[in-house]
Amino acid sequence: MGRPGKFLRHDGPKQLLLLEALTWLCWAKLLLLLVPFRWLAPRLGKPQAESPPAISPDELDLAEHVSWAVQSVAAHVPLGFVCLPQAIAAKWMLRRRHLASTLYLGVAKPEEMKLTAHAWLRAGDKILTGRAESLTHATIATFAEEWP
Repeated sequence: MGRPGKFLRHDGPKQLLLLEALTWLCWAKLLLLLVPFRWLAPRLGKPQAESPPAISPDELDLAEHVSWAVQSVAAHVPLGFVCLPQAIAAKWMLRRRHLASTLYLGVAKPEEMKLTAHAWLRAGDKILTGRAESLTHATIATFAEEWP
């Protein structure tokens, strides 16, 4: 079954979530290409802050649905949605739903002596995007919402 067929087999709410993820991923990638990061950073949340480590089961379920949508679109749409656009898109989707999250930026220095950068997103105690690579990168910056 092709990509359109896979999309159409989902119910209406999942299709809308996938379309929202595609929209936010495209918007994030476009901004990252056209706007200096120092101008974009204030829109990612409070710098050097972290969201609460615990959220309700309903909030976790919502966060996991957003994570699924962003990662599904990134995997099936050949537009190069790497870690940072994924983390930003998921963060903005969660923000629309009033769910706190923390975006992390990190670096690693593998044996080749070349620095690699990575971005990942956490809500509660769950890493929603970029989990595998987050384990090998040291955090250099965080951006979090300040919800009451």
